[in-house]
Amino acid sequence: MIPMRDGVKLYTVILTPVDIKEELPILIQRTPYGANSGLPEDNNTFSPTSGFAYYNMSQDGYIFVFQDIRGKYKSEGHMQIHQPLIHLKQKGAIDESTDTWDTIDWLIKNIPNNNGKAGIVGISYPGWLALVGSVDPHPH
Repeated sequence: MIPMRDGVKLYTVILTPVDIKEELPILIQRTPYGANSGLPEDNNTFSPTSGFAYYNMSQDGYIFVFQDIRGKYKSEGHMQIHQPLIHLKQKGAIDESTDTWDTIDWLIKNIPNNNGKAGIVGISYPGWLALVGSVDPHPH
């Protein structure tokens, strides 16, 4: 559960390679469809197979992060579909862009063996989330 600036916590699944030999970039997919969809429940070890959506990328070395957005599945808060980006005009407001920023900030500071670089990926609604998360991007 990663805390956001307003205290809401977002459920996050983090997959890191077991034998990390070098620092790796973080690849994030934020979703309203269930961050642990297709992954074993409460697992400590996950071996990607060809059925894993990012299998080919997993062979190159990434720390994969899947996160339920506010109000969906195991995350706290209330979901507002396609919420406008309001944080740029309303001081202290939160939206999907600030949640993405807060997530990246927490990951960079708390996940060992990351190289300080984070990317966002998604198709469909997660694609929209990647787009709005890039409007006011985290420096990493």
